[in-house]
Amino acid sequence: MSAQPDSYAVMGHPIAHSKSPRIHSLFAAQTGQNLEYRAILVEPGGFAAAARAFRQAGGRGLNVTVPFKQDAWVFADILSARAERAGAVNTLIFEAGGVRGDNTDGPGLVRDLTVNHQYPLAKRRILLLGAGGAARGVLQPLLLERPAQLVIANRTANKARDLVLRFSDLGPVSGCGLAELAGRQFDLIINATAAGLQDAVPPLPEGVLAAGGWCYDLMYGSEPTAFVRWGQAHGAARSVDGLGMLVEQAAESFRLWRGVWPETEPVIAALRNG
Repeated sequence: MSAQPDSYAVMGHPIAHSKSPRIHSLFAAQTGQNLEYRAILVEPGGFAAAARAFRQAGGRGLNVTVPFKQDAWVFADILSARAERAGAVNTLIFEAGGVRGDNTDGPGLVRDLTVNHQYPLAKRRILLLGAGGAARGVLQPLLLERPAQLVIANRTANKARDLVLRFSDLGPVSGCGLAELAGRQFDLIINATAAGLQDAVPPLPEGVLAAGGWCYDLMYGSEPTAFVRWGQAHGAARSVDGLGMLVEQAAESFRLWRGVWPETEPVIAALRNG
């Protein structure tokens, strides 16, 4: 008789659209790990109770998505340095001694860009659009790649400047409002705003994307996102969505739970093919 599979899940609101169960099932099959992974819808305000109940029922770990990443940060007993810095947690590891919290979003983004797309980030002029949880999660790993500069631009300029204070010791980071981008140029523009949920793009001045520049949307969809289309329309050398980042951050979570690195390339291909 085979042993009971170890239990993992992703919690969010909404959650029905999540590709995480499929990704982790593919990882498990590929690496011979005996686990099950499901998506759990949690009502706003109910995260801590849901996570506690999942752990008490024998759950081994959780992924956490919108809008609970800051709740998970509070829930964790021990935080990794990158999760501490981000103020957000997307991976919980349940151990005998307590709950460990980590944030794999930033490493997932950096790995997708530098390995899958072979786009080195060192010495690049990077523009990060948005100053919410998604931006917080990717800032430290981006700055550790030593870009020439990283500018956080947000509709509310003060939110961007607040983030700069939190990360300024890590490298050349500054913050501004969207209008203040006029006359400036960037090699890589990363969209970390929620505008794509309304199929919209933040208002950007003409010429903000340098010749040969790239665009990257943290969001993904079966069709090109609004920001990917914006990049294509503005002459980006490459304009890509965040599906690779989704798989890479999942792979990092899988490694934290199981101690093995899954191959991401075939999983990204499987998701692209529907």
